[in-house]
Amino acid sequence: MFNTFHKPLIMGILNVTPDSFSDGGRHNTLEAALIQVEKMLADGADMIDIGGESTRPKSISVSSGEQIARVIPVIKAIRAQVSKEVLISVDTRLSTVAKAALEAGANIINDVTGGRDDPKILTVAAQADCPIVLMHMQGTPETMQDNPYYDHVVAEVIASLQSSVNNALAAGVKKENIVLDPGIGFGKRAQDNLTLLAHLNQLVGMDFPILLGTSRKRFMGALCNVTEPCELITATAATTALGVMAGVQLFRVHDVKENRQAADVAWAIKNAMGES
Repeated sequence: MFNTFHKPLIMGILNVTPDSFSDGGRHNTLEAALIQVEKMLADGADMIDIGGESTRPKSISVSSGEQIARVIPVIKAIRAQVSKEVLISVDTRLSTVAKAALEAGANIINDVTGGRDDPKILTVAAQADCPIVLMHMQGTPETMQDNPYYDHVVAEVIASLQSSVNNALAAGVKKENIVLDPGIGFGKRAQDNLTLLAHLNQLVGMDFPILLGTSRKRFMGALCNVTEPCELITATAATTALGVMAGVQLFRVHDVKENRQAADVAWAIKNAMGES
């Protein structure tokens, strides 16, 4: 699916949760969710990522039934009232939620555990012949920031992602349906995040589309001396531009308009690098 696109793709975040770290409670009614989807599409989003469970640090898992109750009505309403064509991703680590979302009209699975928590999610992706995002995370959302440690973060993340790839392929997922995400902010120290961003080219070298999710992350707040996530729009756009230059293809963001601009300008510069 992603091999047919020739420019960076923007994935707009839609959290239909009461407790997500940046926008919890803002879009957890159907009307508010649809308004946000329309805004993100107007601002240049290529796809919408819908999540019914917060995976912020210290968050508690949400049952499959609750996730389904949150995300399925939104997916169906988008298809009926907003767009029959827009790509929809479901952000879940549970196979039952992923299956229900695909049946309701979603196109993509986005699993923050890379298929580790519920390996059946890989079978769901294989049977549906749909793309799946495999992310790296050390620990669980509840524990991931309890003193995470790496000897060589880039090599360890790459090795873990390769293991997830191997599991997906063994489950029948096609290579062209696999997207990888280094999991910025998920079980990483601030320096780990910066090191991964400095070596995105090595992740791109794995020969899979890379999704980058830095949007409003706390490690940038420490660098910019701000505490409110909504004040990190410009910082996020800087990482988007960096990612484009490194070869990253997908960007998961809260603020679509600003990151669409950053991606498009960086893409134009990247394409001009071979000109003289």
